[in-house]
Amino acid sequence: MEENLMVLETGRLLIRRYKEEDLEELAAILGDAETMKFWPAPFTREQAEAWLQRSFEANRTLGFGRWAMVLKETGRIIGDVGFMRAELDGQTENDLGYILSADYWGKNLGTEAAAACLDYGFRQLGMTRICANMAVDHHASRRVAEKIGMMVEKQYINKRNRDKLTYLLSKSI
Repeated sequence: MEENLMVLETGRLLIRRYKEEDLEELAAILGDAETMKFWPAPFTREQAEAWLQRSFEANRTLGFGRWAMVLKETGRIIGDVGFMRAELDGQTENDLGYILSADYWGKNLGTEAAAACLDYGFRQLGMTRICANMAVDHHASRRVAEKIGMMVEKQYINKRNRDKLTYLLSKSI
């Protein structure tokens, strides 16, 4: 794998910057109704392409962004993980996000990726506060955040997600 694409490696995953050729795999994940059931809607191909372009721009300008979660065993992209600078309940935060294809739920892969990214954010990127947010009924996503040491800070109405009641979790060093 091209060295400049690699960000992190865990026991089962490679976490790397996206490349243009990843669009089809990413669009299939982001366009899957089960995977995206806690989002306003599954992504269209155009929305997946915009997501990819935002990732390129964030990595170029901020030095971090969202990255491809690649299963070492198969070399296939199974999810999306990483950071965005996002407005969460009126505050701009370092937002750790993770989207794992529903085909891989229940195998602790999301936790593995999120834990590696959290550590990377603090140690390599110099972040002192990292947040995560999810709809209050997205129990698995909340469990991932709590397993990696994040604590529920508050609930708020998320204007970006259908005015859904949303948890904000955070960890600071």
